[in-house]
Amino acid sequence: MDITILPLPDDKKKPKCADESKLGFGRLFTDRMLLVEWKAGEGWVNGRIEPYGPFSLDPACSVFHYSQEIFEGLKAYKWADGTITLFRPEMNARRFNQSADRLCMPEVPEDLFIGGIEKLVALERDWIPSSEGTSLYIRPTMIGVEPALGVKPADHYYFYVILSPVGAYYSAGFNPIKIMVEDRYVRSVPGGTGEAKTGGNYACSLKAGLEAKKKGYDQVLWLDGVHKRYVEEVGAMNMLFAYGKTIVTSPLTGTILNGVTRDSTLKLAASLGYTIEERLIDVNELMADIRAGKVTEAFGSGTAAVISPVGVLAYQGENYTVGDGGVGAITRQLYDTLTGIQTGRLEDQFGWVRKIG
Repeated sequence: MDITILPLPDDKKKPKCADESKLGFGRLFTDRMLLVEWKAGEGWVNGRIEPYGPFSLDPACSVFHYSQEIFEGLKAYKWADGTITLFRPEMNARRFNQSADRLCMPEVPEDLFIGGIEKLVALERDWIPSSEGTSLYIRPTMIGVEPALGVKPADHYYFYVILSPVGAYYSAGFNPIKIMVEDRYVRSVPGGTGEAKTGGNYACSLKAGLEAKKKGYDQVLWLDGVHKRYVEEVGAMNMLFAYGKTIVTSPLTGTILNGVTRDSTLKLAASLGYTIEERLIDVNELMADIRAGKVTEAFGSGTAAVISPVGVLAYQGENYTVGDGGVGAITRQLYDTLTGIQTGRLEDQFGWVRKIG
């Protein structure tokens, strides 16, 4: 569909961050956003790129009452030669539509999803930071906006995309984080919405995350919702464990997110000669293996932080230091290689990079 580009008045233009080392994550937003509507009987209509600003929504909108909301996260990069790129946006488009199906929302055509993002990013290219570790974070979102209190799928939706220049997700940068294994609360159960990227999955994780931070930990590692025994994912990333040259991670059984960075990390690791195992990970066996030195490294993978080394896992009041507690060689290799591909420092042998313009 055609996307109309609305004028950007001078009074809507925002000052850009002068010091990219102080960007933080998700606090600053660019001048424009993409907005497209879906209406029952009409399909996708009114596509436009307009000045960034608030919505005026009816208090009865379904997003407020029945949580019809999904989102995605991906990044744009500015290479040293000025080239602007996206990293595997087709995977985000497909996962977005899988989430839409689970929440009974309309699918967004892939050419609209990716094409709209490309057009928006091209207009906002001056907002893309270029310092080491920075990027332009892209947040596609869909919400139900029909003002009706009946429990049913909405007949009117907004699909919109906003952009945020960002630095490192963790303030400490690429340094080992401490994670607490959560054995009281659960994030998802089989048959639920665990593999959908919907806000409710994150809302239910906040309490455990806050309690973990009070105890000095950065994130929570979730166990399965039935047995509270098998390792699943961390709040903002998938988890992987290195047993020497073997990398082990939980399988995609419907309760955890099919991470784009997870998939990229596994494919990259296999190409580098590592053995990949996707299997159930018993938390008690994992802790015993960490204590015995069999687990040599632990790290998370996700769009926001890319690869995050994990130095300590806490379980039932006891801290387990992984390896020497520092950044392992495999973790460093995967981080350097993956970010090298994303930023154009290394050749993309996988066809993951999509150039804009």
